[in-house]
Amino acid sequence: MKVEALKKRLDRNRPMTSVTIRIPEDVVEDLKRIALLLGFSGYQPLIRAYIGQGLRTDLERFEGDAISALISSLKRRGVSDEIISEALSEIAQT
Repeated sequence: MKVEALKKRLDRNRPMTSVTIRIPEDVVEDLKRIALLLGFSGYQPLIRAYIGQGLRTDLERFEGDAISALISSLKRRGVSDEIISEALSEIAQT
């Protein structure tokens, strides 16, 4: 994830939207109990944390897969490892 996108993700004042989701009552009760033990102010912030954690994992996996596919494609087209490494380093610095 690029630095600017990461900064936006960490901004506590970014816009929010409401969603409705049906969750079994026993799961909500467990979320409330665990939220307190983990120091969350309630179960909804815990749900947001769980969603964010899973989303970051999946984004990293899929974005990583796309980068790996691009690198493989470049190598098949004769682009040297050195040039690919330089390009990746350049991207990491932005």
